[in-house]
Amino acid sequence: MVSRAGHAATTSMLAVRVWPARDYTRVTLESRSAVNFTHQMVRNPERLVVDLEGVELNEVLQSLPSKISGQDPYIQLIRAGRNRPGVVRLVIELKAEVTPQIFTLAPVGEYGHRLVLDLYPVEPVDPLLALLEKISPEEAAAGGASPPQRPEEPPRRAVAEAPRKAEPTQQARNSERPEPPPSRAGDDERVNRLITIAIDPGHGGEDPGAVGAAGSFEKHVTLSVGQRLKAKIDAQPNMRAMLTRDADYFVPLQQRVAKARRVQADLFVSIHADAFISPTARGSSVFVLSDKGASSTAARWLAQKENAADLIGGVNLGVKDGHLARTLLDLSQTASINDSLKVGKAVLGELGGINKLHKGQVEQASFAVLKAPDIPSILIETAFISNPEEEARLNDEAYQDRMAEAILRGLRRYFAQNPPMAKSKLARLD
Repeated sequence: MVSRAGHAATTSMLAVRVWPARDYTRVTLESRSAVNFTHQMVRNPERLVVDLEGVELNEVLQSLPSKISGQDPYIQLIRAGRNRPGVVRLVIELKAEVTPQIFTLAPVGEYGHRLVLDLYPVEPVDPLLALLEKISPEEAAAGGASPPQRPEEPPRRAVAEAPRKAEPTQQARNSERPEPPPSRAGDDERVNRLITIAIDPGHGGEDPGAVGAAGSFEKHVTLSVGQRLKAKIDAQPNMRAMLTRDADYFVPLQQRVAKARRVQADLFVSIHADAFISPTARGSSVFVLSDKGASSTAARWLAQKENAADLIGGVNLGVKDGHLARTLLDLSQTASINDSLKVGKAVLGELGGINKLHKGQVEQASFAVLKAPDIPSILIETAFISNPEEEARLNDEAYQDRMAEAILRGLRRYFAQNPPMAKSKLARLD
């Protein structure tokens, strides 16, 4: 049972949003002022009951049941009604037993006060399972990357789709592949060393990322490019990929790093779409972690903006992972940063073939999402979504495909020159 002392004056809900995902489902209630609440779990059947004190039962709350889709992995349905004077009760009927995390968020950005209901499965989803869903090379070559599913209810900002160009994908120009990394002396010939890439589509769910002039959300662009990159990587005989998020939901920065470490990734690739106060800024960039300060004022500004994603997306600060905290505090990452600079240079060189580069060299700054001490990590700013011309290109499926292909070529070039060392757990051929 969670409660707060006192009674709030009557307030009204501004918006309700539901973000279903395999990892967890999030329900967000946004209001003009902070809401006092209590909650309890009821068994047989499984239900979560939340009482909201001093809340008006308006049309926004009454629309909450319509936000639940049949594909939600954890919620069967939601009912909202007056329980007693001054109290609105939400009853969430569940499809399975969950561990709820319920917390409040202070106003930030364009959001007001938020009450967040995160419904996690009792048995957490294992990111290793994502690697078992590798599609065949034939499916990937035929366009196995499906476009992301867009949520029925985006954040309250108005959205207008940028026009898409109907130009064909230039597969012929990008079809050449580097030779696979050479075998290392002394390796067991039965060992097939798979290279595992963790792909991190930036933002998601409550955190839309940057918003273009035409209303495009960065989170949609990054997911689409990430899915295309995963399909292309999975089509390679010696590579496989895992997405830190495979749909439109929020993942805290630390959990993105934790997922990559859980699958023993050889490389972490975070995908973003840059934004700046001036609409004339343009070009692609690649960033790696710095333990000595940012390489430029712009890099420092960008790192601060990206690190603020947890404030926008909403993190439950009451849940702490001691092991992860120690990992993120370990900045003795010289070897990892050197490898990151090498792969960043290889990828940046390929991006220059399809787009103007914002700067001709890899930049460095203190990005929280790049702080895995044992995994080389890069952050790619595909283009400036704040630039109207580049925003239109970022929404063009053919351009997204060329961007994914360029990233893949850079990764393959890096691994061809820097073959990965053997791991303790290797895939063996029978």
